[in-house]
Amino acid sequence: MRKFFLSLLSFALSLLSGTSATSQIIPKTLEAKRTSQRVVIDGKLNEAAWQDAAKADDYIEFRPVIGRKEAYENRTESFLMYSDDGLYFGGTCYERNVDSIARELVGRDGFGTNDYIGLILDTYHDNLNGFEYFVTPLNEQWDAKMTSNQNSDNGGEDFSWNAVWQSAVVMHDKGWTFEMFIPYSAIRFSKDKVQDWGLNITRRRRKTEQQYTWSAIDPNVNGFLTQEGTWQGITDIKPPLRLQLSPYFSVYANHFPVNQAGQKNWTNQVSGGLDLKLGLNQAFTLDATLIPDFGQVQSDNQVLNLTPFEVKFNENRTFFTEGTELFGKGNLFYSRRIGGAPIHAGGAYDDLKAGEKVVKNPTESKLINASKISGRTKGGLGVGLLNAITRPQYAVIENSETGESRQYETDPTTNYNIFVLDQTLKNNSSVSFINTSVLRGGTDYNANVTAGLFSINNKKNNYNLSGQAAISHLDYKESGTENRTGYSHSLSAGKTSGRFTFNLSQQLTDTKFTSNDLGYFTNNNFLDHSLYVGYRYTEPKGWYNRLFYNFNASLSRLYAPIGNLESKFQQANMQVNINAQTKKLHWLGLYLNYRPAQNDFYEPRQLGQVFRRNQSVAFGGWIETNSAKKYSLSMEAYERVFLDFYDLNGLDLFVSQQYRFSSKFSVRHTVNLQPRPRGLGYTSMDEAGNPVFALRNVKTVDNTLFLKYSFTNRMGLTFRARHYASVVHNKQYFSLNDNGSLRSKPGFEGTNRNVNYFNVDMVYTWQFAPGSFLNVVWKNATYHNSDLIDVHYFQNLHNTLQADQNNNVSLKVIYFLDYLRVKSWMQTTRKGEA
Repeated sequence: MRKFFLSLLSFALSLLSGTSATSQIIPKTLEAKRTSQRVVIDGKLNEAAWQDAAKADDYIEFRPVIGRKEAYENRTESFLMYSDDGLYFGGTCYERNVDSIARELVGRDGFGTNDYIGLILDTYHDNLNGFEYFVTPLNEQWDAKMTSNQNSDNGGEDFSWNAVWQSAVVMHDKGWTFEMFIPYSAIRFSKDKVQDWGLNITRRRRKTEQQYTWSAIDPNVNGFLTQEGTWQGITDIKPPLRLQLSPYFSVYANHFPVNQAGQKNWTNQVSGGLDLKLGLNQAFTLDATLIPDFGQVQSDNQVLNLTPFEVKFNENRTFFTEGTELFGKGNLFYSRRIGGAPIHAGGAYDDLKAGEKVVKNPTESKLINASKISGRTKGGLGVGLLNAITRPQYAVIENSETGESRQYETDPTTNYNIFVLDQTLKNNSSVSFINTSVLRGGTDYNANVTAGLFSINNKKNNYNLSGQAAISHLDYKESGTENRTGYSHSLSAGKTSGRFTFNLSQQLTDTKFTSNDLGYFTNNNFLDHSLYVGYRYTEPKGWYNRLFYNFNASLSRLYAPIGNLESKFQQANMQVNINAQTKKLHWLGLYLNYRPAQNDFYEPRQLGQVFRRNQSVAFGGWIETNSAKKYSLSMEAYERVFLDFYDLNGLDLFVSQQYRFSSKFSVRHTVNLQPRPRGLGYTSMDEAGNPVFALRNVKTVDNTLFLKYSFTNRMGLTFRARHYASVVHNKQYFSLNDNGSLRSKPGFEGTNRNVNYFNVDMVYTWQFAPGSFLNVVWKNATYHNSDLIDVHYFQNLHNTLQADQNNNVSLKVIYFLDYLRVKSWMQTTRKGEA
């Protein structure tokens, strides 16, 4: 380890010298032009104001051919100007053949198979943070926050962020013309009298996969924002009062065939609430949700979990996905913890007395309210504060003889809090501080994690040194229970620009560190090292447009030995990948992986025991056909073979197909097959409390059908049906030896499993006004569990559909109110009355 740190120190010194070179591109500059003339957003560009706007043309290709100018017949002409109220961006995307324009209605923030043009604004000109606004030929909008910060775990583009702005598009025989108006309420900027903003404009032609930018981009250089141009001389613009309200009204009807008392069960719910956005100043925004309603979010992809670790689900609640890039730093925040499963849900069953049963046990905690403050100062200091409160939850326990009932608290009142500071530095660098806190009522423990992060790039932005150090603390309120403080750090160094890139990293976590109370955390006690080496060809040659090679290696050891176990080695991995895009715009890849014999300290489910697996080899490949075609296919096949170890093997096969019947209607079907005729792993505990392993046949099918029909660019219907089935047939049982090997356990009777989940999510959406939506949603959820293993897939599906189904129909209306628009409307009304 000493050599590792010495090498990092040497590397840091080389950063200061700024050595190494990359190709130099001179960024463009565009003069800021102001207008006071009226502009109607209709996609026609026929107002006189456009004649005086600054013209941005001479776009440069960066994909697939770097540096090539646009063909004249497919050129892009765009214009940019500003007023007292916002920005106007318009222009024409010429096409020699109108049939070459890729267009599909997919809904807001949906990429689909669309040409597009977009504006990227770095309002603080720090080369790290930007806002993006895109429009398609069918006038569908998408927007995002962008970051080039290497220290951001969810860096890149955050399309969950939404703003309210106007656009219009006109198709014609020479291509398509567009107009956009972005009000200042949809942007964050300083109060300076004269400002220069980072600026770039990008256009993409999907049928040829050509992408152009106004200010040239070299894909071999680290970062998109680091290569932006400048919009120069913006004068006397004032950040407006940003007050936006989104009140909602919702109605739910839920039906489940039988309730706990054996009676038919209909429930109804009428509710209302409010989402609020308030600009605290020119940089910071308060987002709050009062009486939140998340009943219409997409159903989770439930699975049968045979691993020792918790399943991590996607976040589908808008409040916790929109504009949360600051809170993702350090990978310490897993938003599903807020309003998740009660921490003592299982305790209700342990507390049962004779004759009692649990008749109600909430599966999630109810959120009272949540708020967040985020933004960035003129000096580059980003600040984020998120707070949420959940109410206590109770299981209801009933005595079946007397009929008396009592409550058992499964979750106390809980406050969740995250605080982040992120200071940008020169050369696309930054330092950050993050603190997460969980405060619980009653006698339950509190949890706190504090971390510091840094990311340093050299002057030429081709080398990076980054790291993180964190301390966790669990505060137990009950006497006799010792508080626990743990430590974790990571450190990495690498080359980030050029054809040849590499990264060397280390991660260390001691035996007491945990971030699981507000983050997703599987295990501590490890010391890991990893190496990445890659080489890329980013320009067309021969049969490919782009070609990438890389080699990955990792070594994982325990930080401290466990019990009487002598070995600290956990596992090692080596993998080679080759990925390419062909001239016909297909993607394909191959990979080969080798894993030597490993010690698994978690599969036994008991601390101090180990399960030893022999070495294995895995190989696979994948392909994605040109998505601009009416029919597209994505496929991946992967198999792992264990050497001299119970003849184990495992196959994963993923197939996704999509057919676009028109720009309005498309069908997509995905299936993931995991036939594991010979698998081996933990299955249960025996009577003495020792782990039992099973040699088993596991057949898993994950089958999803997705239909989409768009009536207009503001109204659409989607249908998603998913059936998941996993059948586990245990063939032979084993006990675990002290050295990690297995011995046969005859006579043990385990349980086979056949687990099925079936879900339907059908959503009708109508955007009836800017930022305002009417949603009608039907959700169906079915769960079927049995020990039948000799059934084919369609019989399994039939049995699942015959099981009790939970059906939910809801209507929700969200109306967007902007203070400035309401004020303007009221003033116009008064003038009209006068």
